[in-house]
Amino acid sequence: MKPLARRTTRLALTALASLACFSAMPAQAVGRLADIHVVDRDSGATLPVYRHLGEYWVAGRPGARYAVSVRNATGARVLGVVSVDGVNVVSGETASWEQTGYVLSPWQAFDITGWRKSDAEVAAFHFTASQASYAARTGRPDQVGVIGVAVFREKLPPPPPVAMPYAPTGALPEAQDRSMGAGPAPAAKAAPAPAPAAAESRADSLDAAGARSREEALARAAPAPRLGTGHGEREGSRVVHTTFERRSRQPDELIRIRYDSAENLVALGVIPGAVPMPRPNPFPEAPVSRYVPDPPVYR
Repeated sequence: MKPLARRTTRLALTALASLACFSAMPAQAVGRLADIHVVDRDSGATLPVYRHLGEYWVAGRPGARYAVSVRNATGARVLGVVSVDGVNVVSGETASWEQTGYVLSPWQAFDITGWRKSDAEVAAFHFTASQASYAARTGRPDQVGVIGVAVFREKLPPPPPVAMPYAPTGALPEAQDRSMGAGPAPAAKAAPAPAPAAAESRADSLDAAGARSREEALARAAPAPRLGTGHGEREGSRVVHTTFERRSRQPDELIRIRYDSAENLVALGVIPGAVPMPRPNPFPEAPVSRYVPDPPVYR
């Protein structure tokens, strides 16, 4: 079990006000407590989101720098633990939602533009071949191609104690005597969760096997190398430290967005209505070997 102190993210980062933006988010932002979308920083375009087989997808351009834009859609502070390719974007650890992240004030937005190197710098995100991604280069290639945001609400302080009326003389009424003298009622013990049925376990195994087979089919169908996220040039991005106590150990919302090249998403059927461009064949007829003939003479 993790120590209780892990519930308080003492190294959480909060975006400076100068980097916040309060403009309206596009309709294709993903999320409920937080609006998440991906921005191509070189073109300035917000990448459209495609929903396919229960997954959200965006198409990245190889070589383009990008940002994960996170907007707090609530009137209270939230913590966003952000991962790219299965790696925490702040600490570089293999991602877990108990790790550090970004704290956003009510309605605040922040563009996460790279892997955090210090309080003042990041190494820019850019789309690259999966084998050249930061995750693959650090020996963690299994989750390349996915962006995750775990959103936590903040634990609120307890309400102030309620003052009880004072009875100067005489005995207290029986009901009031019981309420003041008995003390707090013991909390009821939660019943243990029932063990999952064998049928449910088998169903989970089948679902996992089906997911693996779908992933393998997607990989086989991709006509171009899959995209990952590289560790780019250093650039400025300033944050400060704060404290944040999570309301619960589990995220209040877990958001996942997958990405790949447009060519691959067309071939996989993620981008609807698009017809794959024909791929030229360098040996269309493979005739019997011979020397190159002269071209025809035009008169």
